[in-house]
Order: sequence, then structure tokens, then C-alpha cells
Amino acid sequence: MPGPTRGFLGRRGDRDPRLPPGQYDVGGDWPVLTAEPTPRIAPETWSITVDGAVESPTSWTWDEAHRLPPSEYRGDIHCVTTWSKFDTRFGGVSVDTLLEAARPTADAHFVMATSRTGYTTNLSLEDVTGGKAWVVWEFDGKPLPVEHGGPVRLLVPHLYFWKSAKWISRLTLMNRDQPGFWEQNGYHDRGDPWRQQRYQGD
Repeated sequence: MPGPTRGFLGRRGDRDPRLPPGQYDVGGDWPVLTAEPTPRIAPETWSITVDGAVESPTSWTWDEAHRLPPSEYRGDIHCVTTWSKFDTRFGGVSVDTLLEAARPTADAHFVMATSRTGYTTNLSLEDVTGGKAWVVWEFDGKPLPVEHGGPVRLLVPHLYFWKSAKWISRLTLMNRDQPGFWEQNGYHDRGDPWRQQRYQGD
């Protein structure tokens, strides 16, 4: 994923109040950006594991995950490369549901999301609980396209989209923060679009 351009303010004219600073409305299709080669993962071979600082490490296969209570996100998404897409619709399962089964320990305050490719990104536990994050396999009522992380990706829509790891396979609870791939390469530890937290120090 290429880095963002500092100071880019998007398209001129009236700005939609849903647009964070420095973003523009991408309109229809959303760009395909990735830090690694796109894997081809058959749904029947996919699984998600929640481990680390939890009382009951738990894994779910594709079929098992689909038997969990479904949850949907409808709203906007924002990429650090300055595009935003309004009114998206994703379907899957809430991260809250997965964590309820695994039972984080009292000293768990952070999460490392790991993709099948080995890509990682770190998040605070607060940013993935309380109905703020999902593991999703549908977009607009259809299977999530592979180029956008299918069969399954993490979705943390209130943060820049590099935090929504594609091809998610593991959520590891941690008692202290550790940087993920882009965070080790200069990106902000949290990535709040409304605060323009693009780079370390922003």
C-alpha cells in the first residue's frame, strides 16, 4: 500500500460532513491496495483463531463462523491514501461475539490482527469492542471479493482501512502494545481519520 500524501485536501467544492479532513469521496468502486501478493483462500480451508491473553483460546471454521449470530455494518470507510467510500454494507460476525467465547483476561488491552499472508496490524481492545469491529465475508450482500480481502477480512471502519486487515486468520490478545507491519514502517499506532493520524507523530 503506498503512503498518503501530506496536505492533500481532496476535491474542491462543498465538502460532505461525513468526509474526514484530507479525504475525498471515491464514489463507485473502491481502490485495491495491498502490501503483499493476493492469496487465493478456499472458504473450506479458512479459519479464525482468537488466542493470546484469553481464558479459552478458540478457533472457528468457515461453517462454524457462519453459525454464529450474524451482524452487519452499514456506513462509511476511510483509507489512509485519502479516499473514503460512503454507505457501504458489510456482513459477517461482530468481534464482540468472538471475544465473548474466548474471554479476554483482565490484563488484555491490545489486539494483534494477523492475516493468512503474515500481514499484521495492532489495535487497542477498546477499538474492536462495543460494536466497533467485525469479521466480514459479505459486501453489498455478495461474497467479499478476494482483492478486497475475501473470503474474510477484519473491518474496523472508524479507523483508517489499513487497520482492517485483509484475509484475517487470527486475533491475538496482548497485555501490551506491539506495532504491526505498517506501524513498524512509520504509520500511526492508532489511525483515527478524524484526527488525521496517518504517520507516527501526527
